[in-house]
Amino acid sequence: MISLKEFCTKKTLLGLGLGQFLSLLITSTGFASSELARKGINAPTSQSFLNYVLLVIVYGSYMLYKKRSLKAKWYYYLILGFVDVEANFLVVKAYQYTSLTSVMLLDCWTIPSVMLLTWIFLKTKYRFRKITGVIVCVAGLVVVVFSDVHAGDRAGGSNPRIGDILVIAGATLYAVSNVSEALPFFGFAAAMFLFYSFVPVLLKLNGSTMLNLSLLTSDMWAVLIRIFAYREKVDWMYFIAFAAVVAGLIVYSGGDKDEDQQHAAVADEEAGSVICNRRAEAGGSSKTKDANKHDFVTTSSSRDKE
Repeated sequence: MISLKEFCTKKTLLGLGLGQFLSLLITSTGFASSELARKGINAPTSQSFLNYVLLVIVYGSYMLYKKRSLKAKWYYYLILGFVDVEANFLVVKAYQYTSLTSVMLLDCWTIPSVMLLTWIFLKTKYRFRKITGVIVCVAGLVVVVFSDVHAGDRAGGSNPRIGDILVIAGATLYAVSNVSEALPFFGFAAAMFLFYSFVPVLLKLNGSTMLNLSLLTSDMWAVLIRIFAYREKVDWMYFIAFAAVVAGLIVYSGGDKDEDQQHAAVADEEAGSVICNRRAEAGGSSKTKDANKHDFVTTSSSRDKE
């Protein structure tokens, strides 16, 4: 955990400010998607594609200029790109079936997925504290699904159970990608490009703990704006689920320093925090007309770890 003394340092305060900037970028992607939906534009794949094009042009050109070689075979990148696009598609599709809040929380499934995959393929060792945090997160996800099935929050879609399954499937594909990779339309692409660009800066400056704790505020804003700005009701079980997910993330992020120094684990876990928030790309453009008005509060409850 981050102590009060650490928060008083210039480095940590800078990281906190950068974290909130990233959180606002995530919120802006949802707002851009909302504007596109209101204009009758339903093109989530095109939105993501433009973001990827910007990344290739800027950082691909930089790599060519520096004459740096790829660290893996080219077809590995092709496979990972396909996995990431499919993950985005599944999460976008989920908005047609389940509620906004469910997608926001269920996407946390990336955390235990990354943990399992790094343990299997990278032989990363996890201490009891981190495992406990993941268990608490999963408990929160179970509450979300239970709420969708029994409480009947149908504001965001026609079949919440199918939507929940799609979100979990998309989050799992995000995890696969994580382990292997360490105008409104243009506004969306620009926001996502900046997000992808500045996340590594914050990770290098303060680590994934600061990133995860900072991005948690985006979920809080989502719920608060939905309640106070739009006067919409949120099922009480979401608050229990959100509290469980937050508690699990905090416990998970509070690992020992010795474990944090495992470079392989850090690389993959920190990448997970980026992907876990990519679902903001999907926010809004594929949702039903009734849900369009609060698309912009779709945020990534990024919740990965260090």
